[in-house]
Formats: sequence, C-alpha cells, structure tokens
Amino acid sequence: MNETISLDVTKEQRDILLRGLRFVRSSMLLDINDLPTTESDDERRVGLRQVTELTEHLSRASVLAQ
Repeated sequence: MNETISLDVTKEQRDILLRGLRFVRSSMLLDINDLPTTESDDERRVGLRQVTELTEHLSRASVLAQ
C-alpha cells in the first residue's frame, strides 16, 4: 500500500533535496559488495529505481509563487 504525503517546500529546499538524492544515488552506485548475490543485486536495482523515480517526481513538481 502506498501512502502519499504532501510537503510545502521552497524551490531552494527542493534543490537541496535533489542534491541529496544525487548523493544517495552516487553512494549506492559506488557501494562495494564483496560477495554479490542475486538478491543484493536486485535490492540495489530496486533502490536505484526508487531514488530515480523520486528525483524525477521532485524535478517535475511545480513551484508555486507566493
């Protein structure tokens, strides 16, 4: 079940979140797995996909003028 929450963030805050997600993605890509398994590869792929989807969602979010 997916639950949705809404946040009011400024453009600057959104940019910080996007920068943080880029860092998280890079960290996941650079993570060294000494004994990779099918499960660990799948988990990594799922995690990267989730970060990518969230990044795209935040990037598309419209900015409301106040």
